Amino acid sequence: MKSAQPAGVILTGGRSSRMGVVHKALLEIQGQPLLQYVIDKLQPCVAPLLLSCQNGVEEFDRFGLSRVADLVSNFNGPLTGLYSALQHLSDRGLDSGLVLAPCDAPFIPENLVQTLVDAAIGDVKPVVVVSCQGVLQPTFSLWQVYHLPVIRRAILGQGHEGLKHMLTLLPHVIVEWPAAEPPPFFNVNTPADLRVAAALIERLAGNATA
Repeated sequence: MKSAQPAGVILTGGRSSRMGVVHKALLEIQGQPLLQYVIDKLQPCVAPLLLSCQNGVEEFDRFGLSRVADLVSNFNGPLTGLYSALQHLSDRGLDSGLVLAPCDAPFIPENLVQTLVDAAIGDVKPVVVVSCQGVLQPTFSLWQVYHLPVIRRAILGQGHEGLKHMLTLLPHVIVEWPAAEPPPFFNVNTPADLRVAAALIERLAGNATA
């Protein structure tokens, strides 16, 4: 079975230590969780849309998305979420690709998924990863199920490789994204970042009603 669109997974498994909370994804801006901003951007463009999170995280049930728990407990980081989601797709015979995104990026461009898909050309589809103003953004990327064996070896080998290291092992394409306002790949990592994001969203709302 194949999906007409790529699948998507939102990474929600971060520790949020700089925010002083357990689940950064649930922090709200104008009454809406950060996670909902990301869902709203991705859900029209992917099928299915998954949440990467730990077992027993019932707080995410209200979003109505399938949760994919980490398959390994001793290897933290986005690579674990990517591995677990790709394995989930492989087990279900879905092979149309997987778009990766973090839970704390409320300004994800609406054309992100299509841009990534358009760049994944060739008989052997590469990893496609975004760069913006010369800064690589590996958590905004498109992966394929056939990448799974390489990622599995990195995970199960007990190493400390991350997404950037995977790019050295797999064919990949870097899409240079134009600068924009608000910054399209802005991450909310600190309370100060949350305040900045709230101000930007308020400004966008004001421009929309002007």
